[in-house]
Amino acid sequence: MSRGQDCLIVRTAQVSQKNYTEKREERMLRSVGRGLWNYRSVIFVILIPLLLLPLPLVIRTKVAECAFVLLLMAVFWVTEVIPLSMTAMLPALLFPMFGIMKSSNVAKAYFKDFHFLLMGVICLATSIEKWGLHRRIALRLVSMVGVNPAWLMLGFMSGCAFISMWVQNTSAVTMVMPIVEAVLQQILKAKELGCNGNVNPNLQLYETDMKTESIKKTISNEKKPDAPAENFTCVEIQTPPQSDQSDPAQPQSDQSDPAQAAACAPAVVSRSQQDLMMCKAMCIGIAYSSNIGGITTLPGTSPNLIFSEYLNQIYPECNCINFGNWLLMCLPISVIMLLLTWIWLYWLFLGSDFTFLWQCDGVQSGKEKAARKVIEEEYKSLGAIRPQEIFTGMVFLLMVLLWLTRSPGFMPGWASLFPHHSGYITDATVALLLGFLFFIIPAHGPDKKYEAMISWEEFQALMPWKVALLVGGGFALAEGAKVVFTFLSEKNASNSSQ
Repeated sequence: MSRGQDCLIVRTAQVSQKNYTEKREERMLRSVGRGLWNYRSVIFVILIPLLLLPLPLVIRTKVAECAFVLLLMAVFWVTEVIPLSMTAMLPALLFPMFGIMKSSNVAKAYFKDFHFLLMGVICLATSIEKWGLHRRIALRLVSMVGVNPAWLMLGFMSGCAFISMWVQNTSAVTMVMPIVEAVLQQILKAKELGCNGNVNPNLQLYETDMKTESIKKTISNEKKPDAPAENFTCVEIQTPPQSDQSDPAQPQSDQSDPAQAAACAPAVVSRSQQDLMMCKAMCIGIAYSSNIGGITTLPGTSPNLIFSEYLNQIYPECNCINFGNWLLMCLPISVIMLLLTWIWLYWLFLGSDFTFLWQCDGVQSGKEKAARKVIEEEYKSLGAIRPQEIFTGMVFLLMVLLWLTRSPGFMPGWASLFPHHSGYITDATVALLLGFLFFIIPAHGPDKKYEAMISWEEFQALMPWKVALLVGGGFALAEGAKVVFTFLSEKNASNSSQ
């Protein structure tokens, strides 16, 4: 073997070794990068406290230590490297270590009057959801406003907003969305093929286990004058695998002449896009209306209760926020916001044709008839109103009445019956009293085994413990800051006196 060949072999081996080394290093870097990305939460949990640690180590004051806890919780809440509810437990861990508050005092700050009010309202919400009262209310509201898509959207938004006044916003959306989905499915099944409003039974969303296929048909063959009307449309449907032969037993009433079908085809295509926009408007409207309804009442959403609790802590003798004056202040705002949101969503998704506001001819399209039919069927499926629903509705009305009349402001409320305990009774007292009844009152008659209206397991499934801990962490953090600033003010006062 010549010397040149030996050199070539050596060079080839060196290049191969170099390529192998580079690939191995690349694989190692990828593996390290993948591992760092997978453990990014752990890295952040370790790195963020180390970056903030110079604050209490260098300044060495109670303010710096409290600021360290505040910044650490803020970063953890924003990044969510650990669950939000566990981040809320940091004051219970760090305040005693920094000597800001005793552990027993921190624990007291985690449970406030807010939590008792929330628990009482959740008891009511559990009974409403268990016995289906929310479905009856929502369907009744929708049937009252009509089945025109615009009025239908307003009905669903009003129902969701009303339910959200008494339960958490997410729970209200969860209760209403199945009804909205059922109505929208029925509207989509009722696509009209002819100008006379005939409904094609082939354009149905099959909910069977049969294998379906998505088909696009664009047929405009004017050479077949006796073809059915559906041959002159462009739609997207789902059908089970079957023969393309038309049904010979199809009634002649489902057919129309080609000229009429050709004239109606563009309208059907545009309605398909309009149906999609209507579905979007309905879903977004439900989400918006739940937030709008939540601001109407004091227990409607957690921020309202948090604000009320902080205000009562800062001004304990004021007692100026209660259910009645909050409802009086926020109800007009909510109604205006709901109407403006409805009009804006209709204009954004369904166009600027607002002639439906003054049209009262009573003529309904196939979609509206299908929507009314499914709403009536859903309401009939609920059957006659049950004693459990009656009791839940009575407790609901009683709770609202007691909240409104506890201390209305313009007249003495029933709280004045306890003059020696002024300020002791709050809205949480009413909520707990009536919520307690749901665990006592039997759900069935004496001929059946005793079962309370709700069980602890059902209550616990709906109770937002995450929100309770999150709010408690905020209360504890505020209490720690209050202790620190009280200490500073006393220290500054003593220094100035000297």
